[in-house]
Amino acid sequence: MTFTGFTVGASEFLSALADDNTKQFFDAHRREYEELVRQPLEDLLAEAESIHGPGRVMRPNRDVRFSADKSPYKTSASMWAGTVGGVYLSLTAEHLQVGGGIYDPSRDQLARGRTAIDAAPQAAARLQEIVDGLEAEGFEMAGPPLKTAPRGYDRDHPRIELLRLKHYAALTTLPVDAEPETIRAARTAVAPLIEWGGTYVGKAESWP
Repeated sequence: MTFTGFTVGASEFLSALADDNTKQFFDAHRREYEELVRQPLEDLLAEAESIHGPGRVMRPNRDVRFSADKSPYKTSASMWAGTVGGVYLSLTAEHLQVGGGIYDPSRDQLARGRTAIDAAPQAAARLQEIVDGLEAEGFEMAGPPLKTAPRGYDRDHPRIELLRLKHYAALTTLPVDAEPETIRAARTAVAPLIEWGGTYVGKAESWP
C-alpha cells in the first residue's frame, strides 16, 4: 500500500499504551496498533527498501530479560532500511524522528571514517558540505560527539569537529501527522550522508 502518513490516532494509541502498558490493554487494542502504527510503518518500509535495501519494522515487544522495568511493550515504534547505512523513522506519542546514515558504527568503521576525514581532503570536504547542508535544513548529527580529539589525532586538527563524530547519522524531528512528502523529503535529505558512508566507511568487519 502507498504510505499516507500517520494520524493523531497513532499518537493517542502510544500515549494510552504508556498509561496502561499491559498485555491486556495491547490485546484489546491490537487492531488500533495494526491499523494506526504497524501498517503505515510497513508501507513506509516498502518505499524505503526499494531505494536503500532491506530493512524491518521493529517489534513492539520489549526485551525485559535484563531490565528492571518489566513493561512488556515499547511506547515508540520504528523502522529501518539500508545496507552499510540506511534510513530510519521513529514514532512516539509526541513526534517523529526521521533521518539516516550510519548509527553506532563499529570500531573499524569509525577508524576508516576518521582516516578519510584526516587523510583524504576531498572526503572531508564532502562530509563537511553534507553536515552543513543538513544542519541548515534543521537536522542534528546523532550524538553527542566526543568531548576531545580521538586517540591519535591532534585536538587542533582543522577537521576536529568531524573527527569527534561518533555516528555518521543525522535526524530531524517532525510532528506525528507530518505530510508524507515531508517525511519523504527528510529521507531524501540524508541520502548524501548514506552515500558518503558507503564510499568511505563501508560495512562493519567487527563488532562493537
